[in-house]
Amino acid sequence: MPAPTAMPRLSSTDLESLLGVTRHLAMPFELSAMLAEVAAAACRVLRAERASVWLLDVAAQELVLEVSSDIVQVRIPVGHGLVGACATDRQAINVPDCYADPRFDPSVDRQSGFHTRCSLTLPLADLEGGLVGVLQVLNKRGSAFAAGDQALAEALAAQCAVALARARSTARLLEAAKLRQELALARTVQLGSLPRSWPALPGYDMHATFLPAAETGGDTYDLALVDGQLLVVLADATGHGIAPALSVTQMQAMLRMAFRLGAPLERVFREVNDRLCECLPDGHFVTAFVGLLDPDTHRLRFISGGQGSILHYAAADDAFRVHKAGTLPMGLRPVIGELVPVALDLAPGDLLVLVSDGVFEYEDRHGVAFGRGRVEQAVRAGRGDGPAALSRRLGQALQHFAAGAPQEDDITMVVLGRQALA
Repeated sequence: MPAPTAMPRLSSTDLESLLGVTRHLAMPFELSAMLAEVAAAACRVLRAERASVWLLDVAAQELVLEVSSDIVQVRIPVGHGLVGACATDRQAINVPDCYADPRFDPSVDRQSGFHTRCSLTLPLADLEGGLVGVLQVLNKRGSAFAAGDQALAEALAAQCAVALARARSTARLLEAAKLRQELALARTVQLGSLPRSWPALPGYDMHATFLPAAETGGDTYDLALVDGQLLVVLADATGHGIAPALSVTQMQAMLRMAFRLGAPLERVFREVNDRLCECLPDGHFVTAFVGLLDPDTHRLRFISGGQGSILHYAAADDAFRVHKAGTLPMGLRPVIGELVPVALDLAPGDLLVLVSDGVFEYEDRHGVAFGRGRVEQAVRAGRGDGPAALSRRLGQALQHFAAGAPQEDDITMVVLGRQALA
């Protein structure tokens, strides 16, 4: 077994340089400044003309020059040149005459005007042995790098690698914290746009439930009195998270504004749809039920853009009348042709039940979907309990069916019931 290479005797200045780097690595730092300090310390202690730090871009499998005094950022493939060979072999490479080594790539010299005589190239590995970059020291003054220089550089490289790993972990934590803040803000905005109480409408009861699958969801609902009529909305944007949450919030605000300005249902749907076409990314859309109930005539007129099934429970004959979507989802493309709203009359004891795909498509652990039939069973069983109790019953039936299977999609329910005659 070969004897360990002895460290060269260090001057007090050199030792101070190395300890200074180590001390700084244990403190908060800015990555580029820390790497520059490591390179400067390597030059001082090893009596070198230049040192550089290359970071590994894992996705591109390239090494990126991060620290250099006179050259713009350079990228080289792993395996190319001395730096790339070091990254591939994970071994230190000590070359006394670089231009005599076939692995040496002189293109960086040509770009910078620097002439490389000798080099010491070392891999930077984290505590788990994963490569994070390469440290290269060039041109020891007066000679080539000795074995003792390599041992000293390896100690410095080990500290640098630990610092790099810590910097990346810190960056991931900060990014995660930022994302949590953004999600919390989006959730606040989204929940703030939902009604905090239901309108008082003589002869009617109503209830709505929203259970996002993540911190924020792509569903929304609305129950609001607009010019004496009840606005009923249930919408579901593609995807989950911040972007869908903001999409449905934007749509909801546009709907309320348009109806308060007195625009008819058909025009409102068309205008909001066309505005969403302008602002939503390609391939994104919102399925939406938009309806207006006239409490004097008990007639509900609605347009459903991709939203279904719409369940109308008729109490008189204990039956469901099911309505499918009448047009394309909102934001998919501009409306062409005439929009014809569906009209249904709510008799005493009738219920309008709107649920998002997260209810119909909720799967148990065997991949079986909850389906419309089970929704109808729950509604029929709780038809006389009122919308709030009926919503709870439906939610309980869903959880019992799922038997612990995770919620993969947002769940939204809107139940509107006309009170039965005394």
